[in-house]
Amino acid sequence: MADHPFLFFAGSSHPELGKQIAKGLGAPLGKVSISTFPDGEIGIEILENVRGRDAFVLQTIARRPNHYLLELLIFVDALKRASARSITAVIPYFGYARQDRREGGKRVPITAKLVAHLLEAAGVDRVLVMDLHTEQIQGFFGIPVDHLFARPLLLDAVRQAGLNPFTVVAPDLGSIKLARAFASSAKADLAFIDKRRVNAERVQTGALIGNVKDRDLLLVDDMVSTGDTLLRAAEVCRERGANRIFAAATHGIFSSGAIEGSAIEKMFVTNTIPFLPEVENGVEVVSVAPLFSQALDAIRSSGSISSLHD
Repeated sequence: MADHPFLFFAGSSHPELGKQIAKGLGAPLGKVSISTFPDGEIGIEILENVRGRDAFVLQTIARRPNHYLLELLIFVDALKRASARSITAVIPYFGYARQDRREGGKRVPITAKLVAHLLEAAGVDRVLVMDLHTEQIQGFFGIPVDHLFARPLLLDAVRQAGLNPFTVVAPDLGSIKLARAFASSAKADLAFIDKRRVNAERVQTGALIGNVKDRDLLLVDDMVSTGDTLLRAAEVCRERGANRIFAAATHGIFSSGAIEGSAIEKMFVTNTIPFLPEVENGVEVVSVAPLFSQALDAIRSSGSISSLHD
């Protein structure tokens, strides 16, 4: 590692993505020992000399979000106490992003802001994320936040699958801004569905605004958790005479299984979250490693992140 002026580490949440990004950087992964004590406490020992050097730590806060978030905080504290010059938290999937506001006077936390404060308190100097659930989360931080977008990667995969031209569909009102960006990049028409969430697990689908009859469609969202939103939207579009229906989402959580047997012919997701083999049928994974490698290289060389989306 002495030949490299920076150090790139990966937590235990997504080792495969860590290896891919390190390869793109042309640098080996930093050596670290991550262990768990018998009572469940996390232990971390940095096995590199980080004094006066820039350190990047990859951790995606999914699958076991509480565990991986705390592991990241402990990791950062270890680097801080080892006198790293700067610490950048590389978080492909920012857990707790959906809890970003209070609604209707409910007595609930704004957990996304709490996570931001915890990262700063631990000693993070900069954060690199991809497709935040809402861009306002950047304002919860008092440190620089670099925001990457998976849209170009997903659109390339969609075009290679032969879905062109097509209409972009927002499966709910919250996805309209994202769908508009996809439609603009693809020079495609736009439609959207009025949907409201009944509770954390169930949604209710309403009217479809826009023409989808005899059209190929691309449903877009930032994440697929239960998949209920996309599956119901696909059913509505099929009832309105849509032709082929594809879907694209950055974060594939898939907490409730696969899309097999639905109206969606194929779904494209990135590897910001480790892929579950049980949802393999009908899902194509697009790697974000090249984009993260370019972004990290830009950060360490004081280059432009926004130019990566040009």
